[in-house]
Amino acid sequence: MPVTREEVKHIGLLSRLALNEEEVETFARQLSQILDYAVQLNELDTSQVEPMFYPLPLENVFREDRPGKPLPVEDALRNTARSNGPFFEVPKVADGS
Repeated sequence: MPVTREEVKHIGLLSRLALNEEEVETFARQLSQILDYAVQLNELDTSQVEPMFYPLPLENVFREDRPGKPLPVEDALRNTARSNGPFFEVPKVADGS
């Protein structure tokens, strides 16, 4: 499934990329190869394959939730733009109505 130079230039324009002629040629070839591979995948018989979101079984990988030493207030507020005493100060986003 060949991708033309014009299509690559159009994709570059939409992506706000300044592509030189060598890059246009390279990307046209690479995109064509990617689409050819997708066509090959479409030829596979997947009628007996159950749809899934993940190829591996999901399992909870969270650690046990145990209380630990709290972060000092000074450290927590060190990189904030604005604070009010021991609190983060943020712009108002709702007017309460």
